[in-house]
Amino acid sequence: MTAWMRFYRNRLAVLGLALILVLALSAALAPWLAPYDPARQSLVEKRSKPGAKYWLGADEFGRDILSRVIYGSRVALLVGVLSVLIAVAGGLVLGTISGFAGGWVDAVMMRGIEILLAFPYLLLALAIVAAMGTGALNTTIAVGVWGIPTVTRMVRGAVLALRETEYVGAARALGAATPALLRRHILPNIVPGLVVYATLFMANAILLEAALSFLGLGVQPPTASWGLMVSTGRDVLLVAPHVATVPGVAIMIAVLAFNLVGDGLRDALDPRLRGSA
Repeated sequence: MTAWMRFYRNRLAVLGLALILVLALSAALAPWLAPYDPARQSLVEKRSKPGAKYWLGADEFGRDILSRVIYGSRVALLVGVLSVLIAVAGGLVLGTISGFAGGWVDAVMMRGIEILLAFPYLLLALAIVAAMGTGALNTTIAVGVWGIPTVTRMVRGAVLALRETEYVGAARALGAATPALLRRHILPNIVPGLVVYATLFMANAILLEAALSFLGLGVQPPTASWGLMVSTGRDVLLVAPHVATVPGVAIMIAVLAFNLVGDGLRDALDPRLRGSA
C-alpha cells in the first residue's frame, strides 16, 4: 500500500489537509475574498457585533474582522513556511556534519545545541527578536533559528544510526566517497522524517508567531496578524468578545490542521507501520 493510500485512509489527516488548503487559498486570494480593506477604519462602527455588514464583527477601530483574519492567514503561512525552511536547512546541514564527522566536531556542536535546547522556547525566541528588532522578517528569522537545534539533534541521531548500517558499510568498502554516501544512502532516508517534522513545526511556528505578536514583539500594526488581533481584543473581551475570540479560533484551526496532517504523514511514512497497514 502506498504512502498516499495510507494517508488517505486517515480521515483526520484528510480533514487537516482540507483545512490547510482552505487556509492557503484564503491567503492567495485574500484581495478577492476579503469584503473590505483590512486597514479601513470606521470609528462609528467600532466593536460592531457580527451581522449582515460585518459577518464576524468589527474591531476597536471599526475594521472588518473577517477581512483581517483572511489577510492574517498570509502572515501566518509566510512566517510558518519561511521559518520551516530556515530550521530544516540549518538543522540538516549542522546535523549531517555532526553525525557524519563524529569525534570532537560532534562533541563541540552537540554541547552548543544542548545549551540552546536548555532555554525555554519562548524565551529563546524573545531573546532573538530583542536582539534583532521587531517586524515580520525578524520574527520569521527568530522562529526559524529557534527550530534549528531540534532539527539538528534529530538529523544527527538519524545519521549516526544510518552510517552504521550494512549497506552504508558496503558502499564504503566499494570506495564510495562521502558526498555520494550522503546523497544516495543517508539523505534519502532522512527526508521522510524531515517532512513529518516540518509539518508539525509549521503548527509551532504559527503559534510562536502569534505569541510574539501578542506580546508586541512580532508583526507590527497596521499589518493584520492573528496574534496582534488577539492582543488588541483582550482589552474589550467582556464588552466585545468576538474581537479576540475570532482570531483565536483561526489560530486554533490552523494549528490543529497542521498537527493532524503531521500525524497522518508520520503514520503513512513510518516504515514500521507498512507491514500492518
